[in-house]
Amino acid sequence: MNKILKPFIYFFKGLYKILDTIIITPISKLIYRINKLGSNNSGKIEKILNRPIVLLYISLLCAIGVFLLIDNKVINLVDNEAEIISGQKVNVTYNEENYVVEGIPESVDITLIGSKSNLYLAKQIGEHEIVLDLTKYTPGTYKVKLKYNHSMNNVSYKLDPSTITVKISQKESEVFNLSYDLLNEDKLDKTLTIGSVTLDKSEVIVKGSRETLDKIANVKALVDLEAAGLTSKGEYKVDSIKLVAFDNNGDKVNNVEIIPGNISASIVVNSYSVELPVKITTTGNVTTGYALSNITSSVSKVTVYGEQSILDKLTSIEASIDVSGLSTNKTFSGVSLIKPNGVRSLSETTTSVSVTLDTEASKEFTGIKVEFRNLANGLVVNALTENDGTINVIANGVESALNELEASKITAYIDLTGYDLGTHEVEVKLETDDSRFTLKPSTSKVNIRITKSS
Repeated sequence: MNKILKPFIYFFKGLYKILDTIIITPISKLIYRINKLGSNNSGKIEKILNRPIVLLYISLLCAIGVFLLIDNKVINLVDNEAEIISGQKVNVTYNEENYVVEGIPESVDITLIGSKSNLYLAKQIGEHEIVLDLTKYTPGTYKVKLKYNHSMNNVSYKLDPSTITVKISQKESEVFNLSYDLLNEDKLDKTLTIGSVTLDKSEVIVKGSRETLDKIANVKALVDLEAAGLTSKGEYKVDSIKLVAFDNNGDKVNNVEIIPGNISASIVVNSYSVELPVKITTTGNVTTGYALSNITSSVSKVTVYGEQSILDKLTSIEASIDVSGLSTNKTFSGVSLIKPNGVRSLSETTTSVSVTLDTEASKEFTGIKVEFRNLANGLVVNALTENDGTINVIANGVESALNELEASKITAYIDLTGYDLGTHEVEVKLETDDSRFTLKPSTSKVNIRITKSS
């Protein structure tokens, strides 16, 4: 209640001060001076002013004068304030069946100007509708003014923007093939994969100006997997899928109408998994004179989830430890299991690895055949000499492990990626599945000749 009465209290206080300053005090001074000048007139002026009808006329004339001053805004009793109403949508009226309108701003800001009380009322009861009537316009480019519909006569306003340039084009239609994109796939349960997505429409009609239609590269259904509620393996039907047009840069094309506005889809959810052994690999070298005797992982097998095609290519899940400078037995805690590309989830993410050391020994393996990898299609490779086709390999490790190591577990190969016709000297690489051993070839490079296949 006090908030409502405050403007009126301020109004009357201001009115009193104005009347006292510009009317009562000056008139009193004037009367005093006139009375002093006419003191010899035997009080005739006092007699006139003492008549009630004379004072009434004077008061009436003063009131009329004050009213005219205020009405013509010569005197402002209350200071004006400004209030900004942001983000108002523009309501456009035009022939939607035949035309497309471009250049309409997404929103307009309204600045209301007036007294605090009037601004309060304007915000409470005003509709704040920004309108643009283009019903009488034909195709072309026009500079038009926005209109603000409001019911407060004692509040002025400004629009930002107030004038815009619009382009009106003839509406055309074109048929586009429909594809889909999966949204929030990372939010899907890690043990699940999307098997297939079947849309209930293969084509849609897109309406817009010819200039806009020519920008469209594709139309996609945006399937939100998080909103679809896919919680387990099975088939789901998802409705009200949003359709969006995109250009060649992958940006959304606006100001088009897609028919239908949304579609439905059937989604098949799968859950593929395989159990794979954990393989421990090492980096670095232990202290000279020592070798890895035994490596044990606390997690021997792990369940792997992902696409079936990816799982079929995997043989193990690796974890790597750095044994540089190691000279005593050690347990590595919290070793991360490496998730291969395309794998969605692992049943275990870390393991503990215990390493046992022993005195280093060595053993030589002779006649290890050199393999060729990554040779380009249409080419044939051969070792230049018999000695280039096989090499000797020295394996370092603990004696008990070396006695169990067989030559068939050692692979010597050369990588021919990027090599073409001719004779080449290529580096020999070695590998073995057992990380307890370090391998060294008797020769680091071999000579090969690459020819065209017949």
